[in-house]
Amino acid sequence: MNRDDTLWKGILENLCPDFLRFFFQDADKLLDIEKGFEFLDKELEQLFPSEELDAPKFVDKLVKVFTKTGKEEWVLVHIEVQGYNDKDFAKRMFTYFYRILDKYGRPVTAIAIFTDRNKKYRPSVFEYKFLGTKNTFSFNTYKIIDQNEEFLAQNHNPFAIVILTILLALKRKKLNDESLFNLKYLLAKNLLKRKIEKKKIDDLLIFLHQYVRFADSEFSIKFDKVIEELTENKRNMGIREMVLERAKKEGIQEGIAEGNKKGKEANQVNVVKNMLLAKRFTTQEIAGFTEVSESFVLNVMKNLNI
Repeated sequence: MNRDDTLWKGILENLCPDFLRFFFQDADKLLDIEKGFEFLDKELEQLFPSEELDAPKFVDKLVKVFTKTGKEEWVLVHIEVQGYNDKDFAKRMFTYFYRILDKYGRPVTAIAIFTDRNKKYRPSVFEYKFLGTKNTFSFNTYKIIDQNEEFLAQNHNPFAIVILTILLALKRKKLNDESLFNLKYLLAKNLLKRKIEKKKIDDLLIFLHQYVRFADSEFSIKFDKVIEELTENKRNMGIREMVLERAKKEGIQEGIAEGNKKGKEANQVNVVKNMLLAKRFTTQEIAGFTEVSESFVLNVMKNLNI
């Protein structure tokens, strides 16, 4: 899984209530959002193994959400984040739908979020017709490149910042680092003015920091300093330290998931790998943070063909 996929999966989990309220107008009337969620990613993977796909998947999630019926009723939300042109995408959405429905027998809604630059690519319907048998399946879609930035900037839902971040990343090829820095700064300023809890601000800052990347690392360091100034150093740690800490946690969790048999070294490899893929840290920084030698980091880098 590449870094952008990881960032998307993380932000969908961390901002799930905001995601539901952003995309479904009646979310609070129908869903018991305060009751929490269950992410059924492993179950989803079993329903549609990667070897069945001709093209690589981007990001997919299946979320179990409780309703306000007063009983233990729940529904399923299938989320796909698609970043490339796939002629079979609508068929894949249909296949997910009928497998999910067959397995759980619960109401299912599906939404596809398109993060690509092709304005003409917007599949929303799968149709099947053969010898008098016909089926039409349609699903929710959201094309990020079509969205109005001014409207999003005024939207108080924190998930609007995620969409604005993707829009900024889509502009990346047309901008030099100086212009990108100015826009990224304005977006961070917009975020920090919002009256939302600190953890969400941290999650969104990390998403912005990592998803919209500068060609020159000096601008990344400059951006970190600006964030510290905007927050008047009131945060427990700077954004760079937050990213480092997140990378370390994700690497350790991945190591644990693979099993404790491999011990401490396996965890260290995963942490180093995670930070190398982030492409924001020097060999010396990674070695110091993970408490390994620089040669250890270089060896992991060699294995990753970086």
